[in-house]
Amino acid sequence: MTKYTHLTQEERYQIYGLRMRGFTGKDIAQELKRSESAISRELRRNAGPNGWKPGG
Repeated sequence: MTKYTHLTQEERYQIYGLRMRGFTGKDIAQELKRSESAISRELRRNAGPNGWKPGG
């Protein structure tokens, strides 16, 4: 059985910072050593009318 771990708040802020610097989801995944799907879900889940924000 696969074990899933939640992204930490620190990782969410790192994603935000990297995204603002123009990193792609794939680049962010490699940088944080997380799966591309985890990064993609995070970006999609917290997207809003004013862009993506960490944690919603």
